[in-house]
Amino acid sequence: MSMVLKGKVAVITGASRGLGKAFAMKFAEEGANLLLTTTSIERAQGTVDELKTKGGKVAVVEADIAKESDTKKIGEAVMEQYGKVDILVNNAAIWGGLNITPWDGWTNEQWDQIFDVNVRGTWQVCKSVVPIMVEAGKGKIINIASNVAQVPAAQVFLPYACSEGAVYTFTHAMARARGPCGINGNGIAPGYTTTEASLNQDNSNGTFELAASEQSFKRRQNPEDLLGAALFLASVDSDFITGQVLYVDGGTVML
Repeated sequence: MSMVLKGKVAVITGASRGLGKAFAMKFAEEGANLLLTTTSIERAQGTVDELKTKGGKVAVVEADIAKESDTKKIGEAVMEQYGKVDILVNNAAIWGGLNITPWDGWTNEQWDQIFDVNVRGTWQVCKSVVPIMVEAGKGKIINIASNVAQVPAAQVFLPYACSEGAVYTFTHAMARARGPCGINGNGIAPGYTTTEASLNQDNSNGTFELAASEQSFKRRQNPEDLLGAALFLASVDSDFITGQVLYVDGGTVML
């Protein structure tokens, strides 16, 4: 085993299940010590127990990233637990519970909730954690976005797609703002992936099949398909890469 993250400390938001859990398991396997955030300690306990069973060092903090007071706890918790942070994976987002909806069928409350978490929440987490990286003179920020802002499905997931487009811009802005401090800011844009949230959506319209038909690789995308990209962006191998959004979607979006 390469253990490319041995001794590194990674904060992963929204890590109790789905992609966040997959990133946590892979990073721990590669030697990272983890601070996971969740909106439900009870829900996250299974992930924490599984990581500890495999020998991982993990702490967890309950935080709703839409609340600035909660995000402040993240930076405080990682310093109390580990005294540093090397990697921040901004994975927490509202996606579960959203279904195909006409562009004008969304409510103002849905728009506000999605942007409060996916955009402003990501910014607030960075405000809590990134100053620790600035003090150290290095760090890796990895924003988990989506390819939906660049594909036809944007019209039926409109507020979510717009929020993910904002995450692209946020990634570019952070790379420029904190690059002089030695910090890398990059993003990963998955396609429609077989997470619990996606599988629990209304797939009666053949959403997975439609997504696969638009890909170059004609199969469903799984969480494991994203782990290599995340590990690369977290490791020293990507030290001179910043301001990039890497599409890991089976060849749907090609830039």
